[in-house]
Amino acid sequence: MMQKNRTLLRLFFLWLCSIITAGGFSQSINMEDFTGFKGKKKVRINGGISSNATLFNSNEITGRQPFTYQLNGNVNLLFYELLSIPLSFNLNNYGAKFAYPSLPNRLSLHPSYKWIRTHIGDVSMSFSPYTLNGHQFTGAGVELTPGRWQFSAMGGRMLKRVDYNPEIPNLMPTYNRYGYGVKTRYNGNRFFMGGTVFAAKDRMENISFVSDSLGIFPKRNAAMSIEGGISIIRGLTLSAEYAVSVLTRDMRSAAVEQGGLIKKLFDRRESTSFYDAIKANLTYTFHKNMIGVGYERISPQYETLGAYYFNNDYENVTLNYARPLFNDKANIALSGGVQKDDLDGEKHEKNTRMVGSVNFSFNPTEKLNASFSASTFQGHRNIKSQFDYINELTPYDNLDTLNFTQITNNIDLNVNWNVIQRETVSQNLMLFAGFQEAADRQGKYILPGNLTRF
Repeated sequence: MMQKNRTLLRLFFLWLCSIITAGGFSQSINMEDFTGFKGKKKVRINGGISSNATLFNSNEITGRQPFTYQLNGNVNLLFYELLSIPLSFNLNNYGAKFAYPSLPNRLSLHPSYKWIRTHIGDVSMSFSPYTLNGHQFTGAGVELTPGRWQFSAMGGRMLKRVDYNPEIPNLMPTYNRYGYGVKTRYNGNRFFMGGTVFAAKDRMENISFVSDSLGIFPKRNAAMSIEGGISIIRGLTLSAEYAVSVLTRDMRSAAVEQGGLIKKLFDRRESTSFYDAIKANLTYTFHKNMIGVGYERISPQYETLGAYYFNNDYENVTLNYARPLFNDKANIALSGGVQKDDLDGEKHEKNTRMVGSVNFSFNPTEKLNASFSASTFQGHRNIKSQFDYINELTPYDNLDTLNFTQITNNIDLNVNWNVIQRETVSQNLMLFAGFQEAADRQGKYILPGNLTRF
């Protein structure tokens, strides 16, 4: 009995230390199944841990730390086969003496009950690609899914104030930025409709006298979108989303006289601009085949403070096809079309090009699965590989694009083989190969030094 108590005490101590020292914590509790303990196994633990370290040396002054390490772990404690407490932590020495807008070590809770799920701490949520899309914030959020309704809301600090430090010129100053948003959607038998509203605003306290010279001004943003879809006939569906972003790039600029509804909704100033985006898809499904037409247009300089990065000033018209193969063990998706930029006719050069993508996945057995993808679409993706860690100047350099890699062409191959899968042991062999190419073009020509291949 004494040995069991010591074991439980060690588990509690491990749980407490992972919160205090690691700076990352995640919890999910399903109280709906919290019934009895009789005949249940008291404690079950599973999880994993990984670590990496990097040594860096250069004959140029980069401001990067010569040695960095990172320790990641996930531990799941299951009590009496009913109460599950997943723990995750991220411990590193990135920018140990820096002040920065977003913390690399994160603390978050995600308790849930029936159709209610909450997010508390350092979390992120996504409402729409054009409003709030995966931006981390420190605050709280909620997701409600009663019946056919979906409702989400969030609020908190998007960025932390950072003053200019001449000893670390790569780290840009930022204002305290707070954001709030709501999303609602109703799913009917043959239709759905919904909308999103997101707003963010910088606190206009003085950061430092150099922020203006660096082009860093207190901003304000309101982004809204409406979406809907309908089944026209059996197998034929139409869906669309339209978004508007109102961005004030300097809240200190002079106010603009205006009347009507716009004046009541927005405090418009000389640096205020209105942008819009639209996306629509018409698809038809027959005998497991899906064929469709897609259209997307994002106006020049479209931006929202609810996303780290945004591609804009382009228009895509595509033809899409997808279907399962080999008794549903494989899936293929093809897309091709035309993309053009310079929608307002203000650039010196206009580009029109063919774009396409192919995605193929194959799962011949439960133990083996593979996927292949290739794309020429302009876009971004959220990948944080070991290559990215090794090649960053500093973890906080250009923070708004920290996790994003701009690409014009990419090819990826993933293979995963589950060698052993038992209750106490799991072994996997994984292979990833990738190619990326990014370039800035002036007409048909790539400018010197602006081509990157990896």
